[in-house]
Amino acid sequence: MSIPLNPDAGKQAGQAASPPYTPMEQLSGFLRHPLFRPVAALALLLAVDFFMIPGFFRLEWKDGHLYGSLIDIVNRAAPLILTALGMTLVIATRGIDISVGAVVAISGTVAALLIGGTLQMHGGVPEYASRIPMAWAIAAALGAALLCGVWNGFLVSSLGLQPIIATLILMVGGRGLAQLLTDGQIITVYYKPFFYIGSGYLLGLPFSLFIALGVFLVVAFLMRKTALGLFIQAVGINPVASRLAGVRTAALIFFVYMFCSACAGVAGLMISSNIKSADANNAGLLMELDAILAVTLGGTSLSGGKFSLAGSVVGALIIQALTYTIYSMGVPPEVNMVVKAVVVFAVCLSQSKEFRHLMPRLSGGASRMRRSAGDK
Repeated sequence: MSIPLNPDAGKQAGQAASPPYTPMEQLSGFLRHPLFRPVAALALLLAVDFFMIPGFFRLEWKDGHLYGSLIDIVNRAAPLILTALGMTLVIATRGIDISVGAVVAISGTVAALLIGGTLQMHGGVPEYASRIPMAWAIAAALGAALLCGVWNGFLVSSLGLQPIIATLILMVGGRGLAQLLTDGQIITVYYKPFFYIGSGYLLGLPFSLFIALGVFLVVAFLMRKTALGLFIQAVGINPVASRLAGVRTAALIFFVYMFCSACAGVAGLMISSNIKSADANNAGLLMELDAILAVTLGGTSLSGGKFSLAGSVVGALIIQALTYTIYSMGVPPEVNMVVKAVVVFAVCLSQSKEFRHLMPRLSGGASRMRRSAGDK
């Protein structure tokens, strides 16, 4: 008599035979998790703030929303989170985009010029009116940002320019274009509905936080539930092999640069609405460096391949928390750049294979020197 085979029997037997993970093995796996180091760094920084800044964790409810240092950090980190998400996908494909700061300036400038705002009196009540409907102004600003992404994507994917050279063109030219549009002046916006994007509150929390969270969830869903994330990772690991395997490498690279510029465009709207003006000279200045640093702090390698969206979000929070700490402690703002440079140096060393291979030899040589000194 034949006995029907159970295809799961071998799997179940293997699971029964394998011993359960010991506490030390579970701890080791937890420490090796890609998010452990960035989350631990953020927790350490917040702990320092707790001891150094009085009332750092205090939250107050006033005027229908929360106030506090943590709320301020999250609100100011939202534009950086968006640019870091876009930069993550670009870096994952072995690229780089140093033009996001210029795109931030262009987006904010276009929105501010189109909205403008004038004060009108209706029945003795002052009301602000925009030059054109705000939805059209936002669409135009995002359209300008997308055009910047199309330009970068075309130069990199179609003409084969090196990403840093292609985006350097827009970094310089885009900033100059924004300054031409504003004539080098700060354009003030007088339209309260526009202010809600960067300084409004929803359910007691900054509205900008919900925008950043929404973009993160959509991108994370696409990366995990579709083949898009796998294709991006494959292009970053080996673009030639990916193309031979049927992946539309050029189209994928074109898409990530468009997405990166779109994220920068939304960030520009946040910044412009928060400061109620468009400053083409300073808006988004050096933001590309913060975005790259956030991505690397989150665990994404600059050599491409594997990437972590959640890690980039944590990295952006680390940078903003670090900036807040420096300013709150009365340290000169110039020190902020020095600290960031040190962090960049440390991150680059941690990602260097040569440095990781050199460390055991250096530690071994030091231990041998100590033993020889002890023998003497």
